[in-house]
Amino acid sequence: MKTNNKRIKHILLYSIAAALITITALVPSAPQAVSAAPAEDTHSAQPQAENTKQPSRVAIIVDDFGNDMRGTDEMFKLPVKITVAVMPFLRSSEQDARRAHELGYDVLVHLPMEPRQGKPEWLGPGAVLTSMTDAEVRKRVEAALDNVPYAIGINNHMGSKVTGDERVMGIVLGVCKERGLFFVDSHTNYRSVAGRMARELGMPPVENHIFLDDVHSASHVAKQMKLVQERALSQRYCVTIGHVGIQGKETAAGIRSGIAGMKDNVEFVGISELVRDEWKWNSRLTLP
Repeated sequence: MKTNNKRIKHILLYSIAAALITITALVPSAPQAVSAAPAEDTHSAQPQAENTKQPSRVAIIVDDFGNDMRGTDEMFKLPVKITVAVMPFLRSSEQDARRAHELGYDVLVHLPMEPRQGKPEWLGPGAVLTSMTDAEVRKRVEAALDNVPYAIGINNHMGSKVTGDERVMGIVLGVCKERGLFFVDSHTNYRSVAGRMARELGMPPVENHIFLDDVHSASHVAKQMKLVQERALSQRYCVTIGHVGIQGKETAAGIRSGIAGMKDNVEFVGISELVRDEWKWNSRLTLP
């Protein structure tokens, strides 16, 4: 009898052991399944982070187009995108604006504005003066915009006195906002109110950072282009201004020389691209 009971116990133990082995084989290992997912997600997310990083960008604005000035052709032949600032009411104002647009360049009205110092004849026709009434200022701004086709904004020609005047700048910026334009402060006045007032109106506070040809030589312009690159790399972007005119060919040569050493490190863009991406400015401007 005892022998039979021992056999029964052995048979039951063997059956339980076999069942446990079978269950263990069928159930997957939980820790392995949990640890695999994070490793895969980390691997797939890394390339996306690298791809979303934007290159440092430079917007080159060239002022004083509109009077068939020296260096005009050389500027239009530069190997990168530029922004063309055209003075209104001059013999080639419309021609230069159309040529720039056909090349895919942004066009600004280079609006003459009263300076603190300087000869009145340097301003050119259609200048905005602080002595004007509100209605006269508005009329001048609107006429200049109507005279330069394809303009997407305004920057100031001279203008150290006007850009420090809240009343006059309020009218200029108001017209810009009505038309879906923006204003680029050329920064001829370090006490300019343009940027602060633009922010208050919900407009982008765009300003020039570096003048390229404050000294009129190709070598100086090339040196300034290095400063442009340094600022773009450290601050993400840089707005810079050069000119056509008496030394226009030298300025163009200096810009071309500077571009050669910068093209692998920065992206050259039109001012509208910079304004759109940096300040999320989406105007409803309709070009003619």
